[in-house]
Amino acid sequence: MPEPMRFPSRFASRRGLLLGTAAVSAGALLTGCTSNDPKDKEPAADTRPAADDKPGKQVTIGFAGPQADHGWLNAINDNAKNRAEKYSDVTLEITEGSNDTAQQIGQIETLINKKVDVLVVLPADGKALTQVGLQAMRAGIPVINLDRIFNTPQAYRCWIGGDNYGMGLSAGHYIGEKLKGKSDARVIELAGLDNLELTKQRTQGFDDALKNYPNIKKVARQAADFTVESGQAKMAQLLQAQSKFDALWNHDDDQGVGALRAIEQAGRDDFMMVGGAGALSAFQAIKQGNGVLKATVLYPPTMAASAIDLARALGQSKGVGGLAEYEIPASITLYSAVVDKENVDQYMSTGFR
Repeated sequence: MPEPMRFPSRFASRRGLLLGTAAVSAGALLTGCTSNDPKDKEPAADTRPAADDKPGKQVTIGFAGPQADHGWLNAINDNAKNRAEKYSDVTLEITEGSNDTAQQIGQIETLINKKVDVLVVLPADGKALTQVGLQAMRAGIPVINLDRIFNTPQAYRCWIGGDNYGMGLSAGHYIGEKLKGKSDARVIELAGLDNLELTKQRTQGFDDALKNYPNIKKVARQAADFTVESGQAKMAQLLQAQSKFDALWNHDDDQGVGALRAIEQAGRDDFMMVGGAGALSAFQAIKQGNGVLKATVLYPPTMAASAIDLARALGQSKGVGGLAEYEIPASITLYSAVVDKENVDQYMSTGFR
């Protein structure tokens, strides 16, 4: 399941533009206020090449993630594999994946012993796997920590992941704007697992967004557990308890499949639904436009492809295009975009099954 949920490689030209501008600006400034010593006229900018599609130094990337028992997690694996295949200079060593902490630690230690150049790790449990992240870093293997974060920044070189609070915020603002002309509007929420911090963050973002719309009241909330079966059962309970409401936010598109079944069985079509994560089935339903599902908020599994880009850049001692800094960032939080009928075609290829 998405947890804590676009960093393309096509950025050489943007980086060149930024560096060119930086060089001109720095040169003009130095001409006006420094001596004529040639060394004083050198621009203070990173002139190292950015990562791009051109083949470079061979890089072996170790990839370790949890068991792909959810559509989003399976998409994480697919994104990593497909991205690595695009580069002739990348070899991907991928583990089988496990939700057993000890087993995943063992898999990562095997990659460390193989002396891979860079590690990309989506831990089944960030806290429990922090030590093995530290182990890799101490062995001189930089770690790209994907989504579920380790307990200390010392365990990774770069973190990249989704924004759970931002998901709730985007969902709340989208629904708020759609209902802002309606007095006494009522919304309900089908959340994920309440024992997960990510669920609390998504709910908090949603509630904070709704504070901007005094005409809207959240009248019910039910927690499911990111499965089709639970989505159907919990949605059926909400529908029985709430005879009238205007909008539903569902945290996860996989459990949303079940929720939509319950809605169809109840014969309800008197409200709008917003999903979460970005499943292909959700995109297809949004495009058809003949049901209650009108939008979904992204928690993009493309972050795994971005992690491969970052790992490759690290392995080749290259920077990030579009940024003037010498090194890749320490953290990248992806934006929780809303996909509706207006832009669904743009995102269709990223939808996961």
